[in-house]
Amino acid sequence: MIGNNIQKYRFVCTLTFGDIYGQIIVWLITITLSLASALALMGAKRPVYALATAGLVVLLSLPFLLFAFVTTLLNHIELTPVGPGTKMEPMPGNVSQQQPVEATS
Repeated sequence: MIGNNIQKYRFVCTLTFGDIYGQIIVWLITITLSLASALALMGAKRPVYALATAGLVVLLSLPFLLFAFVTTLLNHIELTPVGPGTKMEPMPGNVSQQQPVEATS
């Protein structure tokens, strides 16, 4: 017979907007500089270089942005084992504790 010792885990994500705020600001600065360089190159004889420069900067920065977001998210995931006698209580900011909105007529 297979044992009944399957342990339950509590899955909590503690990620907040403040954790990724800096990453978003850096990426917005990168996009702004890319567009500024593209506008600077628009006056050249070949404006295709301007579009290629902007596209290349955005294309090359996306994998780094994705890596930063994913690693930040994974660093804020907590798995804690829950014992058989432990009562599962929702976190203070959990959605289940919020009161439903009542319609007024």
